[in-house]
Amino acid sequence: MNRAPELARLVAFYEAIERASMRDRIEQIYAPDAQFKDPFNEVRGTGPIVAIFQHMFEQVDEPRFVVTSTVLQSDDAFLTWEFLFRMKRFSKEPQCIRGATRIRFDASGAVTTHRDYWDAAEELYEKLPIIGSVMRWLKRAANK
Repeated sequence: MNRAPELARLVAFYEAIERASMRDRIEQIYAPDAQFKDPFNEVRGTGPIVAIFQHMFEQVDEPRFVVTSTVLQSDDAFLTWEFLFRMKRFSKEPQCIRGATRIRFDASGAVTTHRDYWDAAEELYEKLPIIGSVMRWLKRAANK
């Protein structure tokens, strides 16, 4: 089955994500018992998935995803993306986290598996005050 329409709908959702319509859109796109995993979370169900994105809106300003590439094979998709935002605390400078996501669609086209891959140490911790300087020092020490 060709899941190109479902993948396009998912990409459009993430590239235009907004707090007000997020719950309804997630419930339309994800299966009720969908699995979601990233470096900080591992949950099942649309309610907990919505909670993860609500938390994102509480922690950062101007969150925006830019999908840079997609690969689709049958019911599996792989996306690379950039997550752009400004931290509400710490630095107000624009930030960018680069990562990838593996998606699995069910027979009806709903997302059943969403697995994000990104390096929290490099993409996030190194950008934080105090923790960032420690992370950069550890990285330099490991590369000597």
